Amino acid sequence: MEQVPIIELKDVYKSFNSKKVHNGVSLSIRRGETITVLGGSGSGKSVLLKEITGLIKPDSGGVFIEGEDIVPMDEVELIRIRKKIGMLFQNAALFDSLTVAENIAFPLREHFKYTEKEIKEIVARNLELVGLPGIEDKFPSDLSGGMRKRVGLARAMAMNPKILLYDEPTTGLDPPNVKRINRLIKELQQRFGVTGVVITHDVASAFEISDRIGFLYKGKIVFVGTVEEAKNTDVKVLSDFIYGRLEE
Repeated sequence: MEQVPIIELKDVYKSFNSKKVHNGVSLSIRRGETITVLGGSGSGKSVLLKEITGLIKPDSGGVFIEGEDIVPMDEVELIRIRKKIGMLFQNAALFDSLTVAENIAFPLREHFKYTEKEIKEIVARNLELVGLPGIEDKFPSDLSGGMRKRVGLARAMAMNPKILLYDEPTTGLDPPNVKRINRLIKELQQRFGVTGVVITHDVASAFEISDRIGFLYKGKIVFVGTVEEAKNTDVKVLSDFIYGRLEE
């Protein structure tokens, strides 16, 4: 019997005013894989992540997390679903007025009943995981862009999620930090079995970290396949995008 997908979007439609963003999006994501969704600017990639977390409800269609349709759920029910999901935001979205430790501890205090000793241990363990031990007392303003991204990743992992959503994880980073983030994404998948959904323009990174590639074009997923299949695709809009021939 085939395993239930950990995430599934079924025939999802979403418009903002008169602009159709999703026009029948269907996508099935397997447990433990890393899938990257490519697409031009304004193609609705970030909206896809917000639909998966329940922050945006589609106009029609279903969004299933571990077989449960989250579209009809209210905010209280969604809290249970969101505990399964970690998110790395494009700009890391750290609170400037909080220390690194307080930033990582924030969702733990919001959603769990850990003691302060347990929280301190979780913070230290996750900073170690992202290669930044001992920076608990620093503030985001003390950190480089790459370090802020890694603290954001430590915060996402602190909740021990089954799913990690990455919104443009390498945008604005220099090549060494791009490599570092890509290595971390692969390590989290391999060590913890985390399912990763990545939204990016960075084709080279997508090829490095992904088990499969999806391509969002004119409101639909027009391609899903392995990295090799993506590189050799006869889907013209995808090959144009990959090789820099697509006007965004």
